Amino acid sequence: MMFKDYVAVVTGASRGIGYATAKALAAEGAHIFAVARTVGSLEALDDDIKSVGGEATLVPLDITDYDALDRLGGVIAEKYGKLDILIGNAGVLGDITPVSHIKPKTWQKLFDVNVTANYRLIRSLDPLLRAAENGRAVFVSSSKVVREPRHFWGGYAASKAALECLVKTYAAEVEKSNLRVNILNPGPIRTAMRAAAAPGEDPDTLDKPVDLMPLMMKLCSPEFDHNGIIADFRMYKEDPENFFF
Repeated sequence: MMFKDYVAVVTGASRGIGYATAKALAAEGAHIFAVARTVGSLEALDDDIKSVGGEATLVPLDITDYDALDRLGGVIAEKYGKLDILIGNAGVLGDITPVSHIKPKTWQKLFDVNVTANYRLIRSLDPLLRAAENGRAVFVSSSKVVREPRHFWGGYAASKAALECLVKTYAAEVEKSNLRVNILNPGPIRTAMRAAAAPGEDPDTLDKPVDLMPLMMKLCSPEFDHNGIIADFRMYKEDPENFFF
């Protein structure tokens, strides 16, 4: 198995891309620390992981409980002394509305979840990622709205732009280590967030989270040595060898 004896943290693991990633990594031998707010969905994930012969530690917490993220790092350090894979997937959409109409609480939550939580994960887990033989960190973004601003998406796009800047800076800082840090742009995927963003869209026209997994597994693999890149799923489907920028 590709990730036998690996330890992985997956945020937003209770549904969508996070759920599929946790199950795929577990099927390849990784022990999963599955982070999400919803206990029932985490328990369903645990059943799915067990069905493929994998193991998980369920971590029911709000990703904005930053002290809990610090404690998570301590637990992993004490038990394993390393972290092989970090998947920063948890995110919120906010409101699709003019910038002048964004409520301050909505703006704050966008940055608390999409940016600050990932900074706190890096702060907590960086020593463990560096302690792994081939540490890998992948953060999920929406690069299209970052690079092509569109009406009413200002809050979400601004938070993802900040995330990409944060992650690319972190990648530059670890360049001379064995750790590799990258960004995944999944594009339109059949998730609850996509349904909220495009309620009139036919979900049957979209790829499912499981379709994204070959690319996700590639980014997590020790053989993938690129650092600080944005991996684009649509590009990957067209050319599995040239899919990043």
